Amino acid sequence: MARVPGKGPEQSQRRKREIKEDAMTITGRSHAAHLEQVEAPGSMLTHAAARTLAVLRVALGFVFLWAFLDKTFGFGYATPSAKAWINGGSPTKGFLASVDTGPFQSFFHNIAGTPFADWAFMLGMLGIGLALMLGIGLRIAAVAGTAMMALMWLAEWPLAKGSSNPIVDYHVIYALGAIVLALTYAGHTWGLGRLWLRIPLVQKHRWLI
Repeated sequence: MARVPGKGPEQSQRRKREIKEDAMTITGRSHAAHLEQVEAPGSMLTHAAARTLAVLRVALGFVFLWAFLDKTFGFGYATPSAKAWINGGSPTKGFLASVDTGPFQSFFHNIAGTPFADWAFMLGMLGIGLALMLGIGLRIAAVAGTAMMALMWLAEWPLAKGSSNPIVDYHVIYALGAIVLALTYAGHTWGLGRLWLRIPLVQKHRWLI
């Protein structure tokens, strides 16, 4: 029986490889969209890992939200009642005015206690805290949180002698934590991330996820 041209084993194997490569390309293109729909995002992220990230998200969010609440109302922990924001105290004056090292010392002294610094700091703490705890707008929260932590790192300037770690301190860990939460769609588990994603404006502007 005559052999049909183009139907040999080599042609068949080549066709299989092409189909596999096409499937991998399609998977790569739709990977980000797929992560937004599955219960435990990513093929290597288990349900337990997704839930652990959700706990980390809420915990980190509470760090920011608590800072806002304590400085606003003066619960007596880091901020006494007499220095609460609602009682006329400044959320930034004490910290920024006490900066005593680093190349940006004069800059932080100049903005310490100013309305701009107070409002920017407090709104940032509130917005980042709520976004993380609710699981919405995590990309914006990651960018804003990283910027805020970078400024606080510069203010404390851990590169100076006497710091516990000259490079990686809690500011760096908080920033990295916020970035990880945004990249892993941590708001989808025990958060409002899925509902947030259904909003037309969010679907149109992906940076709002």
